[in-house]
Amino acid sequence: MGALSYKIYHTNQDCARAGARFLRKGDQVAEEGKRLRSARSYGPRTKDGFIHRSWMKSEGLPDDVFDGRPVIGICSTWSELTPCNAGLRDIADCVKRGVWEAGGLPLEFPVMSLGETQMRPTAMLFRNLLAMETEEAIRANPIDAVVLLGGCDKTTPGQLMGAASVDLPTLVVSTGPMLSGKFRGRDIGSGTDVWKFSEAVRAGEMSMREFLSAESGMSRSPGTCMTMGTASSMASMVEAMGLTLPYNATIPAVDSRRRVLAQESGRLIVGMARDDRRLSKLLTRASFENAVRTLAAIGGSTNIVLHLLAIAGRLSVPLTLEDFDRLSKDVPLLVDLQPSGRFLMEDWHYAGGLPAVLKELTSLLHLDAATVSGVSMGERIREAECFNREVIRPLSEPANLQSGIWVLHGNLCPRGAVMKPSAASSALYRHRGHAVVFESIEDYKARIDDPALEVDENSVLVLKGCGPRGYPGMPEVGNMALPQKLLARGFKDMVRLSDARMSGTAFGTVILHVAPESAAGGPLAVVRTGDEILLDGPARKLELLISDAELQRRLESWRQVTAASPYTRGYYQLYQQHVLQADRGCDFDFLVGASGSLVERESH
Repeated sequence: MGALSYKIYHTNQDCARAGARFLRKGDQVAEEGKRLRSARSYGPRTKDGFIHRSWMKSEGLPDDVFDGRPVIGICSTWSELTPCNAGLRDIADCVKRGVWEAGGLPLEFPVMSLGETQMRPTAMLFRNLLAMETEEAIRANPIDAVVLLGGCDKTTPGQLMGAASVDLPTLVVSTGPMLSGKFRGRDIGSGTDVWKFSEAVRAGEMSMREFLSAESGMSRSPGTCMTMGTASSMASMVEAMGLTLPYNATIPAVDSRRRVLAQESGRLIVGMARDDRRLSKLLTRASFENAVRTLAAIGGSTNIVLHLLAIAGRLSVPLTLEDFDRLSKDVPLLVDLQPSGRFLMEDWHYAGGLPAVLKELTSLLHLDAATVSGVSMGERIREAECFNREVIRPLSEPANLQSGIWVLHGNLCPRGAVMKPSAASSALYRHRGHAVVFESIEDYKARIDDPALEVDENSVLVLKGCGPRGYPGMPEVGNMALPQKLLARGFKDMVRLSDARMSGTAFGTVILHVAPESAAGGPLAVVRTGDEILLDGPARKLELLISDAELQRRLESWRQVTAASPYTRGYYQLYQQHVLQADRGCDFDFLVGASGSLVERESH
């Protein structure tokens, strides 16, 4: 036998032996794979199995990927209409790479993308629609686990609500924050500085040319707001609840380390699928308590109240509006970040990110809470370090003693209202003033700068018709701009009250989420201009200073003249008929709870 023939012979023999080993390993994998949910579709050697496998092979997939590999769904909200999520194509590719490396089969699928800055009338209207789509896409398809790719304000909570109802092994990879804004030699923050610049223009302190020139410098890369907006807050929540790898909340969107995190997440989700580490095993009451305390420490968005209540409702985890006040009462503000502080998300990441904050909170957290990594939260943060004490303060020297969420009660909000004290003026924590009432957001816009408007710095601006049912969708208009004539006199804040929401990037003494909302016949509906309103934040009190008898008389009159809704078809009508009030997270009444992952009937 010649040298070349000898080499070919032994090479063929080696291949044959390797093939035999592969087949034996394939048999073992196939045997293990019978436990997987996807095996019901891809396992049977029948007509139905043929159909499932054959059509997927049209994508160029080889035979062996259907012999027991975990099938990992990659649920993406990528869209060019959602600038926050415009980088998710690259992130999805990195997750896929990790899934392949770990022996899984990655299959990407899209769900509705909710562009916070683009959608009308408000992205919050469609959060529940995204949740419904995510739930049914996960349930209907033969996947064993799912990676949720989102970032913009409503995408992460919407996806997580849907995934929670199905309860498969689930892991989140967020978009990440955009780079710090730059304008005339200083850092500027998305949202937060928009509000400031807008007020400065209206007060005559900034020219329109200067205002417009800040646009390009504020948004310099893909990613979410680099302030502590709702997106950054939500990314922090999923990390604090153990649903991501460390630093998910803070690695900038364009930093190469986010792609590393995505690839490692792809590896991890395959093991989670094999071990059947479902969401319900991770998201316990302890996980939610950790999240609420973390929310206070980072100065997170009031929107998170709605989202965590809705997610907990899907998992039947007991969580109430009052928990946000009770659990955050003794947690000071540790992260000096806009809008409650000075710095931006890049600064926070370089200072040590969320792990460094969680380590500061060690004495207040449930350290035995589980994480997707298979280690406890305590183990995860044990080696965390802080590299900048200006950005991340120690528990003994906080940025602000007041933080968290105040939950107010009184005859004006029988089912509660919320206030973010770290973003408010302490001089207005206790305030008594006469109401200046706007019946709708259009009424507000038409009259707020009218020189004849009877308003002064002691007034309380009251906005109606902006709750979940009334708008519909509960827009972020609660941080009403001050009247121009007060801005011109140098006033920067006053008490504002509504059934609306407020952007996490916004600030001011703003009372939000009044429940029941005005459109549902809550007392807010009958507040009149000139009525006196009492706010006592430290005592958690919000009162309309009229007699009980007068309040009831007004409510009865209101019910007699209430107009029918103009929304008589489609999703708008469904939303108005079934949305819950803010104190229950604004989910749909028929979506609370779980659907489960089992679908009995075959697809043909």
